[in-house]
Amino acid sequence: MAELNTIARPYTKAAFDYALNKGGLDQWSEMLAFTALVVNDSDMKRVLGTPSLSAEQKAQLIISVCEKNLDEAGQNFIHLLAENGRLALLPKISVQFDQLKADHEMSVDVDLTTAYELDQQLVDKLAQALRSKLGREVKVTSRVDQSILGGVILRANDLVIDGSVRARLAKLAEAMNS
Repeated sequence: MAELNTIARPYTKAAFDYALNKGGLDQWSEMLAFTALVVNDSDMKRVLGTPSLSAEQKAQLIISVCEKNLDEAGQNFIHLLAENGRLALLPKISVQFDQLKADHEMSVDVDLTTAYELDQQLVDKLAQALRSKLGREVKVTSRVDQSILGGVILRANDLVIDGSVRARLAKLAEAMNS
């Protein structure tokens, strides 16, 4: 997986630099996300894996499916990826692009997992505390997972804070078994 990320990085950087210079970060993020979904479709994977199709045919297939979601530069990007046999990297490129975009905009997406639904006031208070701690704009997405029993799990890029009761019980069991 690390190898695919490494291969995708120069394409991501090129797309990001282009979008930044043209003022189209949001548009490119949406284009890449949509094309990544198309390329990840099981039927599309099967068709794109057909060795009898040329790079041009593969590019045209994706462009025809994504027609309304791709501008001329996006179509050129698809052609470039097809010529280099890198269409399968679109999901990785999309993720990396969004990370570069978040870094540029000084924002971070935080996934908050709780055992029970939190009221919006508490989520806002948590977002404000994270904003101060991380020095970035914070967008919180919350979900409920009753299997954690209680507490919270926060995920923000590579930062994970597991304050769940399930994790604490696992640590206690490990300590008792040692």
